[in-house]
Amino acid sequence: MAEATPDILATKEGDERRFLGRRFSSAQILIAVILTLGLLLTLNFSGRIQLDRELQGIHAEVLAEIADLQIEQQSLVEELKYVKSDAYVEYWARDDGKMIREGEILIIPQGIGTSDAPPSAVVQLVEFVTTEPEPENWELWWALFFDGGPPQLN
Repeated sequence: MAEATPDILATKEGDERRFLGRRFSSAQILIAVILTLGLLLTLNFSGRIQLDRELQGIHAEVLAEIADLQIEQQSLVEELKYVKSDAYVEYWARDDGKMIREGEILIIPQGIGTSDAPPSAVVQLVEFVTTEPEPENWELWWALFFDGGPPQLN
């Protein structure tokens, strides 16, 4: 191929010079850096403000819950004081405990319509076992050694 002529080389060098002539000045670079930093700081502060608003909302909810719990605690303390008092013990003994003082008569009202009915027959109570019978010692040892119940001999 033919070598490039000096005119073509001069044109290429001129293009490069024009392109290189468009370099940014140090002031333009400094302004771009400042704008970029400003944008980053603005975004950071915006995020912090949003986070602070969320934290303030959570803080308000916690304060409201604390106030509710303090009111509940106060009512429970008052109830505890009442339950420990003699007045409550006497109320419970007379109302729920069906207890009476000397000289008093306990009256338990009957339902309507039961006054004409003859007294019911006496009900005999049958004893029953509420707990399982305890196994024999040899059954316990068998279960420990063989990890299962003893064989059934029927």
